[in-house]
Amino acid sequence: MTDAASVRVGRLILWPAVVTLAVTLLRIVGELQGWSPRLFSREAGGGGALVGIAWLVPVFGAWFGWKLARAGERVASVGRALGTVILAFAAMPVAGFVLSKLGVSPFSPATLVGYAVVSVLALLAALRAWPALGRTILAYALAARIPVALVMLVAILANWGTHYDVMPPNVPEMTPALYKWFMIGLLPQMTIWLWFTVVVGGLFGIAAGAIASRGR
Repeated sequence: MTDAASVRVGRLILWPAVVTLAVTLLRIVGELQGWSPRLFSREAGGGGALVGIAWLVPVFGAWFGWKLARAGERVASVGRALGTVILAFAAMPVAGFVLSKLGVSPFSPATLVGYAVVSVLALLAALRAWPALGRTILAYALAARIPVALVMLVAILANWGTHYDVMPPNVPEMTPALYKWFMIGLLPQMTIWLWFTVVVGGLFGIAAGAIASRGR
């Protein structure tokens, strides 16, 4: 990536990254203060709480696609790009089906590592759908997920009792802190959640970019 492209990406993701960090901080406060579980669930994985950064992915994905298209960074083929991203999205359910057929426990380290490997491969494929959008969303994904990984480390060491440090079912609670952080924090945040952001954001970004290009 050229210096100019890096500057454009940095400028484009700046405010989305700030908003995402603000939502992360609000989520931390809400869980620590025991606010509404519907908004700030403490369950492992987040429990689908309404306050969370995952909901921002389609919004900012569409925003990135729109802005890039209006700036002249058009997707070469909308159909091919969408097909690539859809296949990258389908890779994870397929991996889950295969692992279940192999009889691997859904919460075992082997399952998590398997998902991590598949997510990285699928992410790399998704980046090729629309390279300009892929670079932008990946940069945003890192800006969004690195703080979460660091928050999870603090939460685990301090034993907050939030969704940032609660282990999934059937996992021993006496797991060493750094191993626990690697398995439920660092590894998922830097693989599975990056995949989710790039793929889901990519779907909405490509659609928005296509609309913006047609409008011009």
